[in-house]
Amino acid sequence: MIIVFGLLATAACAVAFFIVVSHTFAWYEQANRRPELMEGRMALSRLWMAVRLMALESACLLANIALYPLGWVRLPQKRPSKDETPVILLHGLFHNRSCWMWTRYWLKQAGFPSVYAINLPPWKDVESLTERVAKKVDSLRHKAGIDKVHLVGHSMGGIIARNYLQIRGGAGRVDRLVMLGTPNGGSKLAALALSPLAASLMPGSELLQRLDAAAMPSETKVTAVYSRHDNIVLPFDSGRLQGADNVELSEIGHTALLYHPQAFQAIVEGLTKERA
Repeated sequence: MIIVFGLLATAACAVAFFIVVSHTFAWYEQANRRPELMEGRMALSRLWMAVRLMALESACLLANIALYPLGWVRLPQKRPSKDETPVILLHGLFHNRSCWMWTRYWLKQAGFPSVYAINLPPWKDVESLTERVAKKVDSLRHKAGIDKVHLVGHSMGGIIARNYLQIRGGAGRVDRLVMLGTPNGGSKLAALALSPLAASLMPGSELLQRLDAAAMPSETKVTAVYSRHDNIVLPFDSGRLQGADNVELSEIGHTALLYHPQAFQAIVEGLTKERA
């Protein structure tokens, strides 16, 4: 028992350290872009907001770590109905499908009975992961006899979804794409990620240049949800995407986008809102 508590305490300290450091980088980035932020930075209201922000992000990251083993458990999946559009959830770097557990619950409560999540291992390359998405999309389409699915991608998952749509022939197979905290313009923190995928998430990477040069299919409605206080996507407005319906949130960290009610609302609106 003492060993278990020791491991839990060590994990909590490691998570807290990571969250503090990443938010420090985020603050450094914002302060250099907007020097006026230095004024009043020690005000109690701002310090309290920072504490709440980091506490929430730490709790959400700990939840993801605790759920992680469940992401490798194979569970029976409901066959999609011909009368509904399945939703496929694509997780971010170093997570697995277990991180979507809360989102899946709320999507089903919101009227999306067929919600699926797949694993995107960080040791694979972008094209291999995109192929996984393509196979899942076609599998659901053929099983239900439907034409299109919805995609929801968090962080790197959104980039994989874009690669499928814009370059790998996904046009015509996806009705809606909603991205959460996706580094569409790249993230400066990607340089610290120990994964071959990190190079693709750097600002100005070859992949991001190819995506920017390729047109987004007009038949797919795209929503980009991002947070002004994202501690992983630096700068935060890299989460924006030209031509998409951009939704800015605040006081929500990168992982907390998977758990926050405002993010859930933005996902549902992205999947249901009438096209302009």
